[in-house]
Amino acid sequence: MNEVADQENPSRAQIWKQRLSYGISDFACNLIWNMFTLYLMYFYTDIAGLSGAAVGTMILVTRFVDSFSDMFTGVIIDKTNSRWGKSRPYIFFGGIPLAIFSVLTFTVPNLSIGGRLIWAYVTYLGASVFYGVVNIPISSILPSLTNNPSERVNLSTTRMILSFSGATFVSVATLPLVQTFGHGNGAKGFFMTMVMYCIIAVIFLFITFRNLRERHAVKPEPIAVRKGFKVLLSNAPWRVFATSTLFMWASNFFVQGALIYYFTYVVGSAAQAAIVAGLINFVPLVGTIATPWLAKKMIKRNVFELGSTLAAVGLIVILLGHVNLPIIYLGTVLYAIGHGLRQNMYFTMQADPIDYSVWKTGVNIAGLISAVNGFAGKIAMALSAAISGGLLAWGHYVPHTQQSSRAVMAISTNFIYLPILMIILSMIIMYFYKLDSQYDAIQKELKERIVK
Repeated sequence: MNEVADQENPSRAQIWKQRLSYGISDFACNLIWNMFTLYLMYFYTDIAGLSGAAVGTMILVTRFVDSFSDMFTGVIIDKTNSRWGKSRPYIFFGGIPLAIFSVLTFTVPNLSIGGRLIWAYVTYLGASVFYGVVNIPISSILPSLTNNPSERVNLSTTRMILSFSGATFVSVATLPLVQTFGHGNGAKGFFMTMVMYCIIAVIFLFITFRNLRERHAVKPEPIAVRKGFKVLLSNAPWRVFATSTLFMWASNFFVQGALIYYFTYVVGSAAQAAIVAGLINFVPLVGTIATPWLAKKMIKRNVFELGSTLAAVGLIVILLGHVNLPIIYLGTVLYAIGHGLRQNMYFTMQADPIDYSVWKTGVNIAGLISAVNGFAGKIAMALSAAISGGLLAWGHYVPHTQQSSRAVMAISTNFIYLPILMIILSMIIMYFYKLDSQYDAIQKELKERIVK
């Protein structure tokens, strides 16, 4: 009886225990994810000696294959009914293989260039698959942690604050750690840095697994995969949301992946890469913290659009600043605040199409929706990496030398022009998202069904 009361009326300590335990899961994930988005292509081209075109193709292929494994993970989550819940067991039990493959990804084996490329395919695919095994449940578990829309925003906000904290730590600390551990040996430095990050990640994922409870989970009903996809594709709000966020993620992956190249070879200061990367990953906390307040003043779609506008304006300011660091910093801050808003709204809004699906069809496909959302993000990363690598090859990029004007144009296109285009496309599509206007009524009806 007391346990039921605690579930319905948790204490402030219990609320914050849940928020922080949920949030550190994404701190852990970002210790690994941000290494992939910020430094992986640079590691492959400048440390492992692979060509930009080969790396871009490798990321495209592995991400494409991995994206389908994500959907399989989502289907498995929806069919899971363990004593730990539907989503929770995967958060920890996928963490150890994720850590192993991530360390191997940032390892340079004593092989030929062809052998290193094969090694990259195998290890990066393994890391990508197990990242999905861990990260998809973090999203799919949200609706079962609480049925209170405001608390979902608070949980997502806490997740984003710690997510950006983890990303900031990686952005600021990685290059100094690589230097400290490697003493000029980049391969050793990246390997040791990744070992440290992965140990921390596994510990934090265990804490999340240990402390979270799926209090509002619905027992999974057997559902055929074909029916699950039929229900998913009939979900109009989700179709708009997923398509828009595909371009949102693409814009961010272009920025993150090209950042170290842009500041090393266009601005002319590799040291500034760590500073700007830190700003891009820390300043979004401002947007994230402001999200709950803005969500009370504006519909969710409009908060997303506001963040996207700020992000686009920030990139334009960076472009106009050229090598003027104060102007570059101003543009970076604008971009980062905007990205914080739109990314937090992405994680907050993910739960709404799930509720819409339950309301309209009576079928809970939280795992599948989270998996396909992840699929869209990984496709965005795959395509952006392939395009980035192709542009570097087109520009005749050569590591550790002064770049030609053509190479500079390729790098600038990756860092500025393509992200702006992606943001504009994302905003146009999100304009057609109409779920906000009917969401309160849907929530009310779902609660009435539970009472009955």
